[in-house]
Amino acid sequence: MGSEQHYGNGVGAAAGDSNEKPTVCFLGPVSSYTHQATLDTFPSDKFNLIPVETIKDIFDTTQSGRANYGVVPFENSSNGSVVFTLDQFADRASEYPDLSVCAEIYLDVHHCLLGHFSPSQSQSQSRPQGQEVEVKHVKRVYSHPQAFGQCVEFLRQHLRGVETIDVSSTSKAASLAKADATGESAAISSAAAAELLGLDVLARNIEDREDNTTRFFVLRRGRDSPASEEALERVLRERKRWDLDGGEGEGEGDVYSQTKSLASFTVPHRSPGALADVLECFRRARLNLTSINSRPSLVKPFQYVFFVEFEGHLFCDPEGRVRDVLKNVAEVAQRSRWLGSWDRMR
Repeated sequence: MGSEQHYGNGVGAAAGDSNEKPTVCFLGPVSSYTHQATLDTFPSDKFNLIPVETIKDIFDTTQSGRANYGVVPFENSSNGSVVFTLDQFADRASEYPDLSVCAEIYLDVHHCLLGHFSPSQSQSQSRPQGQEVEVKHVKRVYSHPQAFGQCVEFLRQHLRGVETIDVSSTSKAASLAKADATGESAAISSAAAAELLGLDVLARNIEDREDNTTRFFVLRRGRDSPASEEALERVLRERKRWDLDGGEGEGEGDVYSQTKSLASFTVPHRSPGALADVLECFRRARLNLTSINSRPSLVKPFQYVFFVEFEGHLFCDPEGRVRDVLKNVAEVAQRSRWLGSWDRMR
């Protein structure tokens, strides 16, 4: 399990602390993108924030009750779904029977290459954005697999042949680069990590797309009623008003288009039309599917757990369409599970 020490930057104690503030766990260390997304939604004066080491730790800590909420990366606009998170939602060992998604967070992600300037290059000599990057001294780059997938073009142009090493988070990558005094190690991480650790920024905005965005889910323990934490609800209301009305959102709409749900299911893989039968349930209920994913079930080779995200909210369902579709899916699938409902933020 990840460390749960006291840290700066809004990071506090674990659930059950005497100050009674709700506790939120996130993928650490401090300054990770998940930490930044957490701070955007959970102000440190109202919540205790604790970093953990892996995505599985977030699920474990929230399920155990040591944290009231957990924040996990779910998908990136450039590199797709975070398979480590999907694997935990698959819950193959039935470890997380009480967890559900109650909110989403969007974070615009701009990556930097962090490390140490070469002996021949002082900080004052660092090149402006858009000019050639001097990274000939870099022999290895650490980062999270998702971050590597979002910076393919930069790696191809400037670091071809350099060893890339997967680690649990981008902030962990920055710590490893910091520890290498030779300057041969670098990290794809954030400007916040560079500031926190005192690393040099070798290159900025190295992501393939300027609109690179990661979506995070907020987990809670509870499945029978909507989340009722007043501080969280207040922040989410303000964020939704900004994102949908003050930002680039589509404005007001019906309750189904303004909310989302996530469900998982399995089907008999040798039964013709079994997957189509499940998807037909959503068409009949007039519920728009916004994404479909799959992960190996690990029951038999090449059999899968499917995930569908769709418009509608189980606890705000005036026409009963979400309730009906979940019932109908349960009747035609081998196994199915509702994984949460939340207000759409974009």
